[in-house]
Amino acid sequence: MTNFFTHKFRKKSPLEIFAIIVFGAIAITGLAILFGFVIMWLWNWLMPLIFGLPALSYWQAVGLFILLKLLLGGCSSGSKSSSKKSNKKCRSDSKTDFSKWKHYDQFWKEEGDKHYKSYIERQTDLTQEPTSKPELE
Repeated sequence: MTNFFTHKFRKKSPLEIFAIIVFGAIAITGLAILFGFVIMWLWNWLMPLIFGLPALSYWQAVGLFILLKLLLGGCSSGSKSSSKKSNKKCRSDSKTDFSKWKHYDQFWKEEGDKHYKSYIERQTDLTQEPTSKPELE
């Protein structure tokens, strides 16, 4: 990661780097504020009408978002207290891990059609009901 930053900021002056950091902080803050208002607006538009729930203030919407992120955050929690091994396992099991997909085209050319036809045969065999059921003695 340090190589990435040294490569990206190699030809930039300290003033440019400072401006990028300040702009990033302002952009993140602005998006967080906007996201809180979007959650509040969606909640107040839908939930009271559909489920009869009370309307939320801005800070309640932000708190709801943080609570849901903590409860349902998944693998991308970014917690430093968790071990690196569990983070690596979580990333490798993630649905966004496409490292093995580079072999997909070759597999499909070699074996895909044959395996697909056998899968279809198995599915049609499962959906067909037997004409006579064996009787128990």
